[in-house]
Amino acid sequence: MDTLQKIKATSKEQEASKLPLQATVNISGSEAVMRAMVSEKVHTIFGYPGGAIMPIYDALYDYADRLQHILVRHEQGAIHAAQGYARTSGKVGVVFATSGPGATNLVTGLADAMIDSTPVVCITGQVYAHLLGTDAFQETDVMNITTPVTKWNYQVTDATEIPSVLAKAFYIAKSGRPGPVVIDITKNAQLQKFDYAGYKRSDHIRSYRPKPIVRKKFIEEAAELINAAEKPFVIFGQGVILGRAEKEFKKFIEKGGLPTAWTILGMSAIPTDHPLAVGMLGMHGNYGPNVLTNECDVLIAVGMRFDDRVTGRLDKYAKQAKVIHLDIDPAEIDKNVKATVPVWGDCKETLPMLTELIEQKTYPNWLQRFREYQKEEEESCIVPELNPTGETLTMGEVIKLLNELTKGDAIIVTDVGQHQMVTCRYAKFNQTKSNITSGGLGTMGFALPAAVGAKFGAPERKVVAVIGDGGFQMTIQELGTIMQSQVDVKLIIMNNNFLGMVRQWQQLFHEKRYSFVDISSPDFVQVANGYHIDGRRVSKREELGVALKDMLDHKGPYLLEVMVGKENNVFPMVPQGCSVAEIRLK
Repeated sequence: MDTLQKIKATSKEQEASKLPLQATVNISGSEAVMRAMVSEKVHTIFGYPGGAIMPIYDALYDYADRLQHILVRHEQGAIHAAQGYARTSGKVGVVFATSGPGATNLVTGLADAMIDSTPVVCITGQVYAHLLGTDAFQETDVMNITTPVTKWNYQVTDATEIPSVLAKAFYIAKSGRPGPVVIDITKNAQLQKFDYAGYKRSDHIRSYRPKPIVRKKFIEEAAELINAAEKPFVIFGQGVILGRAEKEFKKFIEKGGLPTAWTILGMSAIPTDHPLAVGMLGMHGNYGPNVLTNECDVLIAVGMRFDDRVTGRLDKYAKQAKVIHLDIDPAEIDKNVKATVPVWGDCKETLPMLTELIEQKTYPNWLQRFREYQKEEEESCIVPELNPTGETLTMGEVIKLLNELTKGDAIIVTDVGQHQMVTCRYAKFNQTKSNITSGGLGTMGFALPAAVGAKFGAPERKVVAVIGDGGFQMTIQELGTIMQSQVDVKLIIMNNNFLGMVRQWQQLFHEKRYSFVDISSPDFVQVANGYHIDGRRVSKREELGVALKDMLDHKGPYLLEVMVGKENNVFPMVPQGCSVAEIRLK
């Protein structure tokens, strides 16, 4: 075949791949996967090819003009990137991975997405159906491995199932309380030809009810409690963001004049400087919200699950309060904290109903109590962290300067550890979907790939990843993804030469017996340069402001390593086994 014939043949193949998506044609299972992606308006896929998923990648070759594929360096990087994409875009993140180790490398990210309610669809290749159960090369029992860490999983062995199964997968992942889904497709199903009659997106599955029926009676009871309250207190989580109910939530707290605090994942649903915002809850949260949880008379929980890092000891948590719990997942109500009034339903629907019934009020004296605790916290913790007098840099002053330069408009992605707690305590946000972190699972290594996905999910926004020296090395290979895809993300490494959070606990509760927390690291700037990423290291205060500005102004990815104090601690802190009212300022 001469060159002209090859060009014509290629042109015909490309035209064939652009057949109307709803036409009845004979196609392969892999082609059906591609058509499902286009029908679901998928734009970006994160993945890594391999033998068992090769037919799907072969089909993807003809969809390069419609589907953007980001080649990661490890499958864990793929799913964390998909999480970051989902969290900033509000869409479903999509992952392709092969069988065996490719699929098992997704498990940590699946568990992270499950506990943090992140919508992700992972398509994994699998060995031929006739080889299942024979311990074939790169065969693993993906269904049983992933069942505990997925909202739904399914194994496809016949190509005719692919359109309906993928339609269900996307619907389940994004509806109700979102979560991860795994679809495992055997190689024979990927290759099998069948008569394709089109793709129909799913909006209903028999026996699956993503949103519980709202009971007006409970809305009325909740309004009565709020109207009668003298010390009401609202605590909210990521459910407000996932439900796209930020405006409804803001109207609710403003009409009621309700002091409001957030969980880590709820942060950024309202601006952090909102007049009714009193700070962050939890182990390293703000002083007032923690202490006054045990003084309020009505506690209104919206889209949060009373995680142990928020509640401390359950037998000493808000025992004096009437509890109103709004949640889309009935399983969360009464699971940890008994609700006086359970309000099942999507908060985008229930909040306006509740707002209509509550009275317009203010609680100046009650709100002042939070401000008084805030002042005490500022003197003991905040001022020393943000305006230190010692020679060594603190993590807090890095975040303070970052706030000044970004003016609260950046997306900040954090890893897990001291830097995460400091960032969540001091970062300022004006827009929703701005605080991206691993909450429930606490996955070190999350931030670098998640920042890549976050940028693809919100390309018009500045994305800054704040990472510890330990967590960075867990997924450091994803610098290759940044290099190849030219992702404009800014990376700040807070380097204290320790696994800082573990060291803090060992200092406070294990008599400074520092057991394997002193970590040596490579020259991160040199490593970044090896990936053709510019960077710089700073250790002096007078250099920090200029270095941060240069990083933010730089066109393209940039790594800034900041050497911070080795034994600085994060306070306040609720020691494990204590009540939230026993929070320590030092």
